[in-house]
Amino acid sequence: MAKADEKAITPQSEDFSAWYNELVLKAELADRGPVRGTMVIRPYGYRIWELIHDALDLRIKATGHENAYFPLFIPESHLKREAEHVEGFAPELAVVTHAGGHELEEPIVVRPTSETIIGEMFAKWISSYRDLPLLINQWANVVRWELRPRLFLRTTEFLWQEGHTAHADEADAQRETMVATEFYEQVAREFAALPVIVGDKTPSERFAGAVRTVTLETLVRDGRAIQSATSHYLGTNFSKAFEINYTSSDGEQALCHTTSWGMSTRMIGAVIMAQGDDKGLILPPRLAPYQIVIVPIGRDADLVPVVTETGRLADEIRGLGIRVKVDDRTTLSPGFKFNEWELRGVPLRIELGPRDLAAGVATLANRLTGEKTTVPLDEIGQQMSARLDEFQDALYQRALDFREAHTLTATSKEELADAVATGFALALHCGQKSCEDAIKEDLGATARCIPLDGEPEEGRCAYCDASSAYGKRILFARAY
Repeated sequence: MAKADEKAITPQSEDFSAWYNELVLKAELADRGPVRGTMVIRPYGYRIWELIHDALDLRIKATGHENAYFPLFIPESHLKREAEHVEGFAPELAVVTHAGGHELEEPIVVRPTSETIIGEMFAKWISSYRDLPLLINQWANVVRWELRPRLFLRTTEFLWQEGHTAHADEADAQRETMVATEFYEQVAREFAALPVIVGDKTPSERFAGAVRTVTLETLVRDGRAIQSATSHYLGTNFSKAFEINYTSSDGEQALCHTTSWGMSTRMIGAVIMAQGDDKGLILPPRLAPYQIVIVPIGRDADLVPVVTETGRLADEIRGLGIRVKVDDRTTLSPGFKFNEWELRGVPLRIELGPRDLAAGVATLANRLTGEKTTVPLDEIGQQMSARLDEFQDALYQRALDFREAHTLTATSKEELADAVATGFALALHCGQKSCEDAIKEDLGATARCIPLDGEPEEGRCAYCDASSAYGKRILFARAY
């Protein structure tokens, strides 16, 4: 029989990186692929992605976007047509030079993102102001050759959605940029229980070829940041490169203003790192493959009526639209099952044995608090939805409390260094790339964003003491 401690993991405080890597593997979220930097997403991990997909896709379609699909292969010349874009992605490109036993006349790039191929198609599809706005999204895989891969966070191939839109003017495109940001924020807060900070990237941190990049930043349990999603206003940069023109209502030729935006399987990594503890995952109920697991306890003849009752309970709970799993494996001890489902982050666990059945009650265990309570069998069904909502809210509050406790205001180089060592730093900054580069080299931290809800403030740069540039404090952190 399996031992209860077989899936024990390194404590976060001892080695956060080891904790994360072990957890991803032992919770059966993903495994490493045969090509360096690739990953195999296992069913449990893929179900989390499906739930993210469904929540996000609903919002994408509700705001007027349509799903489409574009090729994986992009002619190298397409990327070169937007100079800043190709320069930004050059180190990460995977390039095909041979196919069908022959050297290709033109190398083909495996898409790192799709602005260029979609720009080519938009130029064909748009001719009049009546064709605008054009609102397209695709669910796809992309390839970026990562030097330091980490499952879910940075892999050579990953899954995502990428929205691409074209508009008649800047105002409409800027509105679109914020529409995408809004539904990313909804998914992060309401489904992943992540209290993200939303803000503009500084010029040196923007997406290659963008005029504006809006980001969602998450603080995880080791005090580092993860970029959870981004939305970009591209201005007319790609329209100039790919001749995405339209005829206005007064007969004049004009360039379209375009946007792009995306959320990837990196969100799963953010959930793991922001919500987990030393026992393993803690999954927000709205993203949990199983929101409740029921464990029948007993032996031989005593187990038969218990299994019957757990099946009835499961059917009742499932009828409420709740994802439930009955763990009726007879070769494993109850203790092993409890540890396994705690490792895998199931929010609520129902334990039922012969004595419980005779008393008409079951034990309900809460993964977040560790609390166990006795609940009458005839009340379990009616309580579960509310209990899951309470769990979701409590998990969000826990993450918010952690973020607030690890966000410090910095007014000097020393305070900035102390703050980024444990979490977020809010500091005035001069806006100079050279200063950002120095902070990165000296402190290992980057400018994460200029928070949209930041209060107006003027003063001196916390690092170099030059005049501040943004009229508010910006967010710095060490990041994944």
